[in-house]
Amino acid sequence: MPEPHLITNIAVALALAFAGGLVARMVGFPTIVGYLLAGVAISPFTPGYSADLATLQQLAELGVVFLMFGVGLHFNLGDLARVRGIAIPGAIVQIAVATLLGIAAAAAFGLAPEEGLLLGLSISVASTVVLVRALEDRGGLESIHGRVAVGWLIVEDLATVFFLVLIPSLEAGGDEFLSGASEAILKASVFVGLMLLVGARLVPRLLALVARTGSRELFILAVITTALGIATSATAFGLSVALGAFIAGVVVSETETSHQAAADVLPFREAFAVLFFVSVGMLLDPGQVRENVGLLATVVLIVLVGKSVAAFLIAVAFPYPVRTGLIVAAGLAQVGEFSFIVAQAGLDRDLLSQSTYNVILATSVATIALNPLAFRAVAPLERQLQRTSLWRRLDQQGSLPAMAPNLKDHVVIAGYGRVGELTGRSLRSLGIPFAVIDASIERVRALRAHGIDAVWGDAAQADVLATAGVERARLLAVCVPDDTTALLVITNAHQLRSNLTTVSRAHSNAVLDLQRSLGAHEVVVPEFEGGIEMIHRTLLLLGFGAAEVEAHTAEVRTLRYAAEADTPFET
Repeated sequence: MPEPHLITNIAVALALAFAGGLVARMVGFPTIVGYLLAGVAISPFTPGYSADLATLQQLAELGVVFLMFGVGLHFNLGDLARVRGIAIPGAIVQIAVATLLGIAAAAAFGLAPEEGLLLGLSISVASTVVLVRALEDRGGLESIHGRVAVGWLIVEDLATVFFLVLIPSLEAGGDEFLSGASEAILKASVFVGLMLLVGARLVPRLLALVARTGSRELFILAVITTALGIATSATAFGLSVALGAFIAGVVVSETETSHQAAADVLPFREAFAVLFFVSVGMLLDPGQVRENVGLLATVVLIVLVGKSVAAFLIAVAFPYPVRTGLIVAAGLAQVGEFSFIVAQAGLDRDLLSQSTYNVILATSVATIALNPLAFRAVAPLERQLQRTSLWRRLDQQGSLPAMAPNLKDHVVIAGYGRVGELTGRSLRSLGIPFAVIDASIERVRALRAHGIDAVWGDAAQADVLATAGVERARLLAVCVPDDTTALLVITNAHQLRSNLTTVSRAHSNAVLDLQRSLGAHEVVVPEFEGGIEMIHRTLLLLGFGAAEVEAHTAEVRTLRYAAEADTPFET
């Protein structure tokens, strides 16, 4: 029987990936689970159609390149710098703990030290894709908890790059490892330095030149050629293509055309990344997984419990709310794409056996599928901890600073991001007293330096709300970007004062009715308000009278909010 055609392989892989991703999304799982299971369905280890693994693996290499290129392209030192005090030391210690747990598990099951180290490194890093998606779904990406978790993952992404540098030197083993590692780090330093010095001068000029031609296809071609060129040039230094792709992304990110480059490369990255996940799923041998079920169960427990507990204990050692530690712990209770890349690098150099590789793949499928449950457990765990004597030891917000004792009939603003700051500026210009609650100690200090009453802490906590004088307040403005936190703020504020007038911001339509039932008098969805303002400006420019426009937009607002409260859907 002739080998399946390349196009047939791609078509079947993408079709099953689409179906698997759609089903996974509909039942509340990350789409990666669907892609991996699609690969299992067409693997040589399962009955039915068997795709050409070698062909798809070659295409999947492009998926690795574009994934790492995307990481470098979106690498933002500013995001990391804002939470560096907790993210950098926290991630480093957590990676070390998870790696040691992996080594211990490998030793217990009789694996070689090098294989144990590869196993530990593979499970020590989590999937950025899964974490960001989980935070976006819960409206927590822009919260202080989300920023810490993302910063933590940025450090893990950088650690993955470092792992890829060191893995080739593991082949030497023994006393030669240190010399091999030193040589690898030296080569990587020369390559990175050369690319950042020479590439940072040439690439911006090249992309700017192509951009001036006005040809989008030439621009896309220039970006892809740059990515693949720098990625493959890494092999001349004995480095991995994945590391080269990351550096290529960093080089392009420094250009003035980086945002357009990111937008143009996105479809290629998504398509080839899907093939990468499908090819990974095709390597999953259910028979080998069954033969190593003990090791699998141990590794899954390390990821779900060991990593999470370690991350939580590390996070609560820093001056952040307990919720931050719980969010970080939930976000790290999974392994994904970068674990595959590290494991594949070990497999290619015979440092990792096929059976252990299968254990890592099965661990990924299990932990990504269970990760939504970890996030759902955050609020109940927080409530349970509040009832114990451990709460004050774990909650590192510090002693709550005293507010002005005569502060009353004021507005309490929970969350002082862009929405909260705009609200505060308006209140101050009108001479209305207000107090701010924010989880950023730097922001609170800045506000106090300007004579504004501010409390540092988690606005979802009743004692923090009490310190801000909620019981004496005229109104509560809930401006936090996290829907879960907003619900807790409303609930705890109304337990302190049941008739407190409250206006709240909702990230998603699904919580409109819930916020109202908890006591919010007005709920604002920024996406709706932006659309209504567009209608307002459009009608004015079309020549409609101001009174007619105001009446129409008021009607649209009333009908729209009422409809969305009755029929929630995702934005």
